[in-house]
Amino acid sequence: MIKCAATSCLAILLAGFVQFTAAQSAPPVPVNLKVYVGGQQRPDLMRELFAQYSAAHPGVKISLEIGGATSELNQKYLNMVLTAKDATLDIFLIDIIRPAQFAAARWAEPLDAYFGKDAEAELSRYLPAYREANTVNGKMVALPALADSLFLYYRKDLLAKYNEQPPTTWPELARIARKIQQSENNPNLQGLSFQGKAVEGAVCTFLLPYWSLGGEIIRDGKTSFERGKAEAGLEMWRTMVSEGIAKKNVAEVGTDDTRKEFQAGKVVFGVIWGYAWNHFQGGADTRVKDKVGVVKLPAMPGGKAVSCMGGWNWAVSAYSKNKTEAVSLIRWLSSPYVSKQLALKGSFHPVFPAVYQDPEVLAAVPWFADALPVVESARPRPVTPVYKAISDALRINTNTVMAGVKTPKEALDEIEQRVARALR
Repeated sequence: MIKCAATSCLAILLAGFVQFTAAQSAPPVPVNLKVYVGGQQRPDLMRELFAQYSAAHPGVKISLEIGGATSELNQKYLNMVLTAKDATLDIFLIDIIRPAQFAAARWAEPLDAYFGKDAEAELSRYLPAYREANTVNGKMVALPALADSLFLYYRKDLLAKYNEQPPTTWPELARIARKIQQSENNPNLQGLSFQGKAVEGAVCTFLLPYWSLGGEIIRDGKTSFERGKAEAGLEMWRTMVSEGIAKKNVAEVGTDDTRKEFQAGKVVFGVIWGYAWNHFQGGADTRVKDKVGVVKLPAMPGGKAVSCMGGWNWAVSAYSKNKTEAVSLIRWLSSPYVSKQLALKGSFHPVFPAVYQDPEVLAAVPWFADALPVVESARPRPVTPVYKAISDALRINTNTVMAGVKTPKEALDEIEQRVARALR
C-alpha cells in the first residue's frame, strides 16, 4: 500500500480527477478522409456535398483529389496507388466495369459487414443492374453513385418532317435514315453515328446487337459465345457503312466524335452516352437545340431492345485507416438525397428509379422521363476480374471489322480464342 501525507494524497487525487475530466470533455480527434474523383465528375458539386456532410459530422474533414478526364487515366492512377498499398486515399469513384477487378485485387473494402440487417432493404432501392454490377461472388464491392447508358438520340424535327416515328429495329432505322438522307440531298448528313474506334465504346458497339439476340460472353464464369448471333451483329454494322448510312471511316469515330457531329447538325441518329444531352441543348455552338429526341436503342429483328450500361461507383480503399468513417460517407453519397442533388445541379443520371420520377427533378431535367426506360434496359458489361482482356478482344476486333481489315468471321475467331484464354 502506498503511504502519503493527507495533503499529498488529496493533490494526487485532484490531479487525476482533472485529467479524467479533461479527457472526457475533450473533442474527438478529427478524422481526415481523402476522396478521389475524375475531372469529368463535377468536382465543384462534390465539394458542395462534402461541405454538407462535414457540417453534419463536425469530426470528419474531407479533402478532394481530382484525377484525369477519362476512365482510363483514372484507372492508371488508381492502379499505381493501390498496387503500392498506399493508404493515402480513403475513397474513390470507379468505373462501372471495375468492381470485379478491384475485388480480385483486394483493393476495395468489402461492404456487406457494414450494412448488417438493413442490407437487403437498403440495396433494393437501386436500379437492379447497378446492384448486379457492384456485386461480385455475392459480395458488395462498391455502392452505385452515378448511372448512365447508351441512348439513341434522333432528330425529331427531321423525323416529323418526313412523317416517321422513332425506329424500334436496326433495319427500320436504316430505312428511315436512308429516306431522310436522300430527301435532304445533303452529302454531309450521316444517317447514323456510332463508335467504331478501338476504344471502350466499341465494346458496346459489339454487344448491343449481340445482347439484343440473347447472346452472352460469359455464363457461370465460362465462355458462352454464340457465333451466329455475334456475326449477325457485326454484319449489321458493316451494312450500315457499306450502304452509306454511317460514314465510311467509322473505324476512326470515338465517343465525342459522335457527340460533336450530332451537335453540329450532321447526324440523323446517334448512339452515345447521357452526357451528350446537355451539349445538344445548351452548347454554345449547338445546331440541334430543341430538335432532339431520345428513345431506347433499336433491337435486332426478333430480338429485344437493350442498352449498354455506364456509370460510376463509390468504393473504400482496403488500405484506408478510416474504413468505418469512409463507409459512412459513401453510404450518404450513394443515398437518394445525394442522387437527387446531382440530378438537379449536374444532370447526372440517378441510380434510384424513384428519383427519375421526382417532380423537382423532372422540372429541372424534363428528358429524364424518357431516360428512365432506356437506363432500365441497360446491361452491365461482363463482370469479371479479367475484363480488360475481354474488352481488348472485343474493341480491337470490332474496330478491324469496321475498318474492313477483317471479315466478321475472322474477327470472331480471334475474339473467341482470346476470351477463352482470358477465362482459363
